[in-house]
Amino acid sequence: MEQVSASSDLIRFLFLGDSGVLILQTFACFCGCVCGGGGAQYEKEEKIGEGTYGVVYRARDKVTNETIALKKIRLEQEDEGVPSTAIREISLLKEMHHGNIVRLHDVIHSEKRIYLVFEYLDLDLKKFMDSCPEFAKNPTLIKSYLYQILRGVAYCHSHRVLHRDLKPQNLLIDRRTNALKLADFGLARAFGIPVRTFTHEVVTLWYRAPEILLGSRQYSTPVDMWSVGCIFAEMVNQKPLFPGDSEIDELFKIFRVLGTPNEQSWPGVSSLPDYKSAFPKWQAQDLATIVPTLDPAGLDLLSKMLRYEPNKRITARQALEHEYFKDLEMIQIALRCCYTHLSGVPLGTGGQLGDTHHWCSARSFLVLLHAFDIIRPECHND
Repeated sequence: MEQVSASSDLIRFLFLGDSGVLILQTFACFCGCVCGGGGAQYEKEEKIGEGTYGVVYRARDKVTNETIALKKIRLEQEDEGVPSTAIREISLLKEMHHGNIVRLHDVIHSEKRIYLVFEYLDLDLKKFMDSCPEFAKNPTLIKSYLYQILRGVAYCHSHRVLHRDLKPQNLLIDRRTNALKLADFGLARAFGIPVRTFTHEVVTLWYRAPEILLGSRQYSTPVDMWSVGCIFAEMVNQKPLFPGDSEIDELFKIFRVLGTPNEQSWPGVSSLPDYKSAFPKWQAQDLATIVPTLDPAGLDLLSKMLRYEPNKRITARQALEHEYFKDLEMIQIALRCCYTHLSGVPLGTGGQLGDTHHWCSARSFLVLLHAFDIIRPECHND
C-alpha cells in the first residue's frame, strides 16, 4: 500500500482574488500529529473515484486510525503548475467551517502532486437515491436533506462563495448521523459586489440555470438555487427534472415545463447572447402535474427556486424560513436533547442538533425517529 507523508512546508499559490488581481496566498500544510522519524501518516487502501484533476482514495490515518479520503492532484500534467480548480478548492475550503460542508483536514505537498485530506463519507445522494426506491415515500427525510443542502448553500453564499456545481453526486451523506454535506468545490468561485463576470461552462447540464444556458456571463447566487430546485424535484420524483443531453435539449426541456421565456415572464431575456426569438413557444405546465406527490407548501418553494428571472429566485436564507419547513422545526426541537448511546452522536441536521449533553435511551430515540418517520429506509448495497 502506498503511503503519504505529511509535510510542514509552506505552499504558495497564485490565484485570482475578488479584486481581480493576483494575490499571493500562503497555505501552511500541517498535520496535527506527524508520524515520528519522517514516516508516512496516511496509508492508501482503495481507489474510490476519479475527477477532472485527480484521483480520490480511501485511506487510513496511521496516527489516529481514522478513515479519511485522499484527493490526489497531479501536477505534472499542468504546464503552469497547480490546476486552478485545485487552487480554488483549497483556498475556499480552508475558510469554510460548517456542519453541512465537507471538512478539509490537511494539505500535503510533494514535488509532483498535492494531496487534499478530507473527512471520509462513502455515500452520496445519487447513490442513496439509486439504491433506495423507498426514499421518495419518506417526505420528512427529503425535507431534512433539502434543509441541510440549503444550510450549506446559505453558509457559502453568506461567505460570498458560489458552489457552481451542485448535483446529487456532490452531496455526501454520513451514514451514522444522516448529516448531508456539500462537497467538490473545484468549480466554486468567490464573488464580490457587483456581480462578477464568469465563464458559462459551469454546472453539470441537468442542474444548470437557464441564464447560464442562454450565455450569460454575469451571474450570482441564484444559479446555485436553481440547482437546489432541480435536486429537490429529483428527490421527490426519484428521477432528474430536466435530463437534457445537450445545451439546447436542456433548454427545451426547461421550456416545456416552465414555458418559453419572453420579456413579460423574464425581463431582459431577449438580450442574452444565446437567446433566439425563433425558440419554439411552449406554455407553462402546472408544477403539481410535474411533481405530483409534493404537497402545496413544497410546490410553492420549488416554484420559487425555479423562477426564470434570477433576481426573483428565492435565496437560500429565505428558503430556510419557508413554510415547507415549519414541521421540521418541531422535529429538531424534539430531537435536540437526544443522543443515541449506540453511536454517541445525534441524528444529523448539519450541526444544529446535539448542542446539549442530555441523553436518551436508544429505545426512546428509535421510537422518536419512527414517530416522525425520519429513519432512512433500508437500501440495497447500503
